[in-house]
Amino acid sequence: MSFIWYLLIGLAAGWIANLIVKGDSSGLIINLIIGLIGGFLGGWLVSFFGWFPVGTVGTFISSVIGAVVLLLILSLFTRRSAKS
Repeated sequence: MSFIWYLLIGLAAGWIANLIVKGDSSGLIINLIIGLIGGFLGGWLVSFFGWFPVGTVGTFISSVIGAVVLLLILSLFTRRSAKS
C-alpha cells in the first residue's frame, strides 16, 4: 500500500510543480516521473539544509520542492528560442 501512496504523492507533486513552473500540465506519466524524481531530489535538498521531512505533509512538501528544482534545471537545458 505504501508504494501506491508514494506514486500518488509523486503524481500530485509533479502536477503542482508543473503548475508552478510552466503554468500547465504535461500529462499523467510525465508528472509522475517528475514527482518521483523530485521526491528523491527534494529529500536530499531539504536534508542538506537540516530539515528531515516527516509524515505525509513533509514528504509532499519536499517532493514539490524537489520537483520545482528539477523542472527549473531542465528548463535551463531545454529553452527554446523566441520567435519574432
